[in-house]
Parts: sequence; C-alpha cells; structure tokens
Amino acid sequence: MPNEKVLQEKMQLVADVAGKMKESAATVLTDYRGLTVAEVTELRRKLREAGIEFRVVKNTLIRRATAIAELTELDEHLTGPTAIAFSKDDAVAPAKVIMEFAKTNENLKVKAGIVEGKVVGFDQIKALADLPSREGLLSMLLSVLQAPIRNFALAVKAVAEQKEGAQAG
Repeated sequence: MPNEKVLQEKMQLVADVAGKMKESAATVLTDYRGLTVAEVTELRRKLREAGIEFRVVKNTLIRRATAIAELTELDEHLTGPTAIAFSKDDAVAPAKVIMEFAKTNENLKVKAGIVEGKVVGFDQIKALADLPSREGLLSMLLSVLQAPIRNFALAVKAVAEQKEGAQAG
C-alpha cells in the first residue's frame, strides 16, 4: 500500500494539472525523449521567458487529469515520456516556442495539445506556431486601419497642389 502522504501529493498533482488544462489558453504535450539535460534546461529557460510553465508528468497521472478535465481525447497521445507546457494567457506562445526549439532539436516531438478547451493534433499546433505574434498581428491591424486615412490625406494634398498649380498658372 502506497504511503498516504505520497497519495495525497499525487492527488494534488492530478488536480493541479486538470485545473491548468481547463484554465490555460493553450497546453502542448511533447515527447522529450533523446534530449540532453542541457537541451531540456534550454527549452525550460525559453518557455519560462515566455511565461509558460513546463513540467514532466507521468502518463497515468495525466490520464486521471484528463478524466477530471473531460479531455480524454488526449489519452491516445499519452505514450512514452510526456512533458506539458501550459500558457495561461497566450494561446500561440507555447506552440511557437516549442516548434521553434524543435527545428534545431529533432528529438523534441509535439504530440498534441489543447487550445481554448479543444483537443488539437500536431498539425493544428504547427499552424498555430506559424501565426504571427500578438504584437505582429496588432501592427498589421494598425497598418490596415491607417491606410484609408493615409490615402485620404494624400488625395487632399494632391488636390491642394493641383489647385495651387492652377492658380499660379
């Protein structure tokens, strides 16, 4: 029979993971098999800088958490070593950081993820990683909003110059 304290810790971990799965804007499950300690440390550092929590959790505990969070579709992806990245605010950040890291470290594999409460596969995580950052999207929006005003100002200036040219001539 397992120690009561250990059981309590595991139950707390399961509840914690289930809560994060429900609350997170995005969660990404990865297989880190083959990465060196230095590579995992580098990945953790990059994720931490982006405000993303990264933890290694046993698959049996993740299965219990997915049952609590009603995300059992993830269970089919729970084979081999699994690490989970949780992002509370930014749905794009974990996918972007992990996919960028995977470009130079082929041993890091993305299994699946949860985006806004929906289970998604590798292809959707990759598509999410290819999106521009929030700041990039905001700058694109700003330039689209400024274009009509800029074009109007240029048209007014051209009309004014044309009238000045007609009066001078």
